[in-house]
Amino acid sequence: MTPAAELLHVRKSYGGFAAVDDLSFEIPPAHIFGLLGPNGAGKTSTLRMMIGITAPDSGCVRIFGEPFRRRVLRRVGYLPEERGLYRRMTVGDNLVFLGRLVGLSVATSRERIDAWTKRLEIADWVDRRVEELSKGMQQKIQFIAALLHDPDLIVMDEPFAGLDPLNTMQLKDVLVGLRAAGKSILFSTHRMDQVEKLCDSICLIDRGKSVLGGSLSEIKAGNGRRFVQIDYEGDGKCLAGNGLVDSLNDYGNHAEIRLKPGADPQELLRTAMRGLRVIRFQVMEPSLEQIFIDRIAGRDD
Repeated sequence: MTPAAELLHVRKSYGGFAAVDDLSFEIPPAHIFGLLGPNGAGKTSTLRMMIGITAPDSGCVRIFGEPFRRRVLRRVGYLPEERGLYRRMTVGDNLVFLGRLVGLSVATSRERIDAWTKRLEIADWVDRRVEELSKGMQQKIQFIAALLHDPDLIVMDEPFAGLDPLNTMQLKDVLVGLRAAGKSILFSTHRMDQVEKLCDSICLIDRGKSVLGGSLSEIKAGNGRRFVQIDYEGDGKCLAGNGLVDSLNDYGNHAEIRLKPGADPQELLRTAMRGLRVIRFQVMEPSLEQIFIDRIAGRDD
């Protein structure tokens, strides 16, 4: 199947600084893709090239199998990190205006605005000025604007910024539904918990280069099962100094442990049971957050 989007050896520099350096990845249809990286890694620069705000210095951006052309934006939705709403206009007027920019009639825009604002439980705010809304509410309006024209590819820069857990869950449910409807979604975020729950695959970039990419399940499985969580009663000091533990986060009755390479988790369990009342002992794949930290902290090139 033709990918919804591809980057092929893309490079972008600003004044001699390579913000994006030989970056390649692809997003299949009906897929949620996470673009991850620390601040300044090149995530936003990458997204801007994908929607034509800037052009790559070299390499190619392909959308729906063809080199990027502005007309393809009718099939692409974009949620920027910085909100682009007119603060003194009403929510409804903002969304009608943005709908007109992507080719919707006023009537169609208003029909879809009504449906989306009811779905996201903000219909009572349609006639209020944007400046009267909280940051989280404004983010939901921006979210609707990205989806109003029913795009096939949705590009989102920090979509969960400013949202409380309840609103985050609302948007998560929408994204899952869009994937089920055949849409492809790319988002960048620092929220590793959301990436682990939502994404089919990821690309981790640092200093403009890809340092890790592929299926999320394969990435986690390929990083070993060297992580242990223990719930216990007693003095957790016995968990350290046994030659098995590489790092230990002890919270008093709960410990998160990273084992040294080759260490046997069963030996750690035996050690723990000699000094503690063990309530729960679980060997786990590393979290995406831990993989992220390891890969970024471990780079010295």
